Amino acid sequence: MDDSIFFDEATIHVRAGKGGDGMCSFRREKYVPLGGPDGGNGGAGGSVYLVANRHVNTLIQFQRQRHFVAETGERGQSRKMQGKSGQNLRIDVPAGTVVRDADTGEVLADLVRDGQKALVAQGGRGGRGNAVFKSPTNQAPRIVEKGEPGQTRALRLELKLIADVGIAGVPNAGKSTLLAAISAARPKIADYPFTTLTPNLGVATLGDEQTLVLADIPGLIEGAHAGAGLGMRFLRHIERTRMLIHLLDGASSDPLKDWECINAELAHFSARLAAKPQLVVLNKMDLPEAQQRWPRVQAAMRVRGLPALSISAVTGQGTREMLYAVWKALQQMPGEPPQAEEVRVFRAQEDEDAFEITREGKVLRVRGRRVERAAAMTDWSNSESVARFQRILKAIGVLDALAEEGIQSGDMVMIADHELEWQ
Repeated sequence: MDDSIFFDEATIHVRAGKGGDGMCSFRREKYVPLGGPDGGNGGAGGSVYLVANRHVNTLIQFQRQRHFVAETGERGQSRKMQGKSGQNLRIDVPAGTVVRDADTGEVLADLVRDGQKALVAQGGRGGRGNAVFKSPTNQAPRIVEKGEPGQTRALRLELKLIADVGIAGVPNAGKSTLLAAISAARPKIADYPFTTLTPNLGVATLGDEQTLVLADIPGLIEGAHAGAGLGMRFLRHIERTRMLIHLLDGASSDPLKDWECINAELAHFSARLAAKPQLVVLNKMDLPEAQQRWPRVQAAMRVRGLPALSISAVTGQGTREMLYAVWKALQQMPGEPPQAEEVRVFRAQEDEDAFEITREGKVLRVRGRRVERAAAMTDWSNSESVARFQRILKAIGVLDALAEEGIQSGDMVMIADHELEWQ
């Protein structure tokens, strides 16, 4: 995976479609006396979904396009015909994408399985036509609603690679060499630190139905959790793995000290990551110094109750035994919990009628879910619709609250983007 095409973070802005406006219409047919209102409702606006797609492996597409808008619902028609709903917008993201609210940082969804989707912006409902408002006391209403605006939000996307096993270790421990030796991956390999600049994925085949997906993470150094070296940015890519191969550099003067240092960095970054099962593997057994250090490493791991193996990624010595040890360990772990097919990222409102009034200079601003939606859906050119909006304000207590604030005739009231003069 070339670092020039690997993007694992992006911020996007999504807007669901506005609902279609309701229709004001009256039935007029020669042999239908008192036809009455027959304006239909507008269609719902399209919603925005993020969908995990296993054929997408980076977030690079969001470097070119950051704004996404779903289709608007169509206006209602006469004869009580409802307008066509707007088409939902599907945005493909890699499997393993974590979706956060860009403003609060709250995790909204975690799309780990191919086809799993998250509803991230709900389309606005269509406005009601005048046929809906017919009543015994109002046989010919001209009230209509505008379509509700679609929800908008900014989202931060973070990609965490999905692999069975993560390969962690200090720079030059041989992680990329090992991945190339046991899979078809071809990471860049050189004899200087930080050769690996991006995570690499490889698939190792043990048998007809035995495969392992491994992730090679750029080398970690002391202070990586705080930004030293390259490790911090990529540590999250091994958070999803079920276990770790902790690869030790057999050419290091003190592999055990390296082991302790990397474990400390894992713990600083995430307690969950530090708690993952580890297979400690000493690499470079083709070198005499590694062979001399192996008994000490093996004894130290035995004392700690950790499994330990020795390999040479260059010659292939011990790599097959290592893979089978990993496979056996994975089979003994509990399976992953089932994932929901669709995730809704919205939080239920405790009280939809709740509102608050704040004074901004000489202007009183009213905020609240229902009152702002009603203002957005009011046809301000229609006196009956305006009167209905005033009745909504009275019903939920906004008018009384404004009076308690000492509002006077001629004062300005702001509700969403609408500036109203109090009379």
